[in-house]
Amino acid sequence: MIRINKTVLNFCIASFLLMLGSCTKNFKDYNTNKDALTDQQMAADYQNLGEPLKLAQYNAINMTSWIYQLVQNLNGDIYSGYMMSPTPFRNNVNNTNYFLVDGWNFYMWDEGYSNIMKPIQNVLEATTAPEYASYRAWAKVLRVEGMHRVSDMYGPIIYSKYGQSNDDGSVSFDSQKDAYYAFFKDLDSAINVFTSLVQNDAPQTFSKFDLVYGGSFAKWLKFANTLRLRLALRISKADPTKAKAEGEAALSNPGGLLTTNDDNTIVDLGNNVNPIVEIKSWNDIRIGAPLSSYLNGYNDARISHYMKKATDPAVAGQYIGIRQGINIDVKARYSGYSELPDFPNKMQLMTAAEAWFLKAEAGLKGWAGAGDVQTNYETGISTSFAQYGEDASSYINDNTSVEQQYIDPKAITPGENNVPNGSPNLSTITIKWDNAATPAQKLERVITQKWIAVFPDGQEAWSEFRRTGYPKLFPVIVNKSSGTISTSAFIQRINFPVSEKENNPAGVTAAVGLLGGPDNGGTKLWWAQ
Repeated sequence: MIRINKTVLNFCIASFLLMLGSCTKNFKDYNTNKDALTDQQMAADYQNLGEPLKLAQYNAINMTSWIYQLVQNLNGDIYSGYMMSPTPFRNNVNNTNYFLVDGWNFYMWDEGYSNIMKPIQNVLEATTAPEYASYRAWAKVLRVEGMHRVSDMYGPIIYSKYGQSNDDGSVSFDSQKDAYYAFFKDLDSAINVFTSLVQNDAPQTFSKFDLVYGGSFAKWLKFANTLRLRLALRISKADPTKAKAEGEAALSNPGGLLTTNDDNTIVDLGNNVNPIVEIKSWNDIRIGAPLSSYLNGYNDARISHYMKKATDPAVAGQYIGIRQGINIDVKARYSGYSELPDFPNKMQLMTAAEAWFLKAEAGLKGWAGAGDVQTNYETGISTSFAQYGEDASSYINDNTSVEQQYIDPKAITPGENNVPNGSPNLSTITIKWDNAATPAQKLERVITQKWIAVFPDGQEAWSEFRRTGYPKLFPVIVNKSSGTISTSAFIQRINFPVSEKENNPAGVTAAVGLLGGPDNGGTKLWWAQ
């Protein structure tokens, strides 16, 4: 059973939430700004500029544990191959086997608009004067970071037209293409401001509100550049010309990208427990079979940092995950498979390792400023290993190890959940770089290693899998989608929330027309087509 066990936010965030009013749950609320900041409020040591942005940082990926469970854990964390639940929610008819539960799937939308879009909009409306330039730039970067995740789940979103009503009272969505173009516009504006602040050695202005970098403009500039490169590669299949322009702009900015683990974008949760840890304590999540199979097969030293050994007598002492979309009768069947570790009270938004892999892929595409592909690839691996205090020297030179065959001795039907040797769903890609490999093999190497390094952010990993098809994952065995989601093509998105359909029917109807297919989990997003 999904637990409703709310984590109490720190006092300053709670106070700001009280100022904003109750959590936004409908169209009229999150498209109406009743909380504009007054000059008097802003004069109070910038509290009413900084606190909304603290909230946006906090909620970009972290939220109350039971909401996080619905927003990310039972979606991206599982669809990415990182995790799987041993719990047969709703008699094993749920998101894990492609029966998309409407009561679960509106939370990402709700959280995005209530705790990211709305507070940031208040800040943007209050910071048009030049003296607030740093807050305005920071707000734009945080808005893109939070809302690209919403778009990557649903597709079209309300972004550039947020707060604007049509004559019939509806609000129009941006197509995903238009939303991404708006993301790039926001990032370009923010990067220009941060570049100037860094070059002029401007004094820090938002240190007391920054949960990541302590107010460092230079670090936020690196993050913004890296985010720009991430999103440029995200659209490289659908819009290669725009992707190249945005990617090369990110690569050429003098502020650079995330480079070392000191640059990692890690949100400090303070006294609030990492939601993954709490969900684990409910015995509702375990490691996924793909992650354990790759790390076991590669003899990856990070495995002990990513998971614990199984305790179930049938697999005791092994690192073994649960395969997604299988027959699960009772929770106890798989509860003894590998747990996640006890993560600290921090949440990872982006790492330097990811930045190196982004540069490697940009190099494969021939983008100016990307550098040598092999060097970027190997540095990405080394940087990820160093994040966990491990050395990657021998790993990088391993040209024989491949993903391990998955064998599940606890399947209800013996052999049902196994992937036999030679299966097309089992990768044979090795680790060591090979300049003579095919373009597809090179891309698979880069994305597979990036997938390992991005853990535990399943939302981002799922997006990259949908874009590239890598790493190769095991398809579901039990598909409850009634034919709307292809087993071989995997789930592609989450359908629009019922609450939005009820409160903004005209907007949603138009948004469905922008999808290029029906409003279900089988329709590919724009950047994946």
